[in-house]
Amino acid sequence: MVRIRLKRMGRTHRPFYRISVMDAHMKRDGKTIEDIGHYDPMVQDKSQRVELDLERLDYWLGVGAQPTEKVAVLIRKLKKNDWGTVKAPPAPQAPKQPEPAAAAVEAPAEAEEAASSEE
Repeated sequence: MVRIRLKRMGRTHRPFYRISVMDAHMKRDGKTIEDIGHYDPMVQDKSQRVELDLERLDYWLGVGAQPTEKVAVLIRKLKKNDWGTVKAPPAPQAPKQPEPAAAAVEAPAEAEEAASSEE
């Protein structure tokens, strides 16, 4: 079973957690499959406490990974936009379509007609 859980980092009395995807049988600070964000509970500004890649989170939830209780709370708060930042790719822009070549061809033809009518 794959779990999305917190992996403790940092020093004594100064916790810092990575939000990691790992096998449920691994120890808390063991080998991860992928790190998808971080959580720093010591930051005063609540909007800066959590950073999470929602695209990767949705992928792992889609393939059956189960979040722990604390991670589920963090995800809920992020999705409600209560606090935290979301690391997501920029929105794709529509490709620019070239102008039709017919308009470029018509313009010289119109100029020739105007020139011939003046004579």
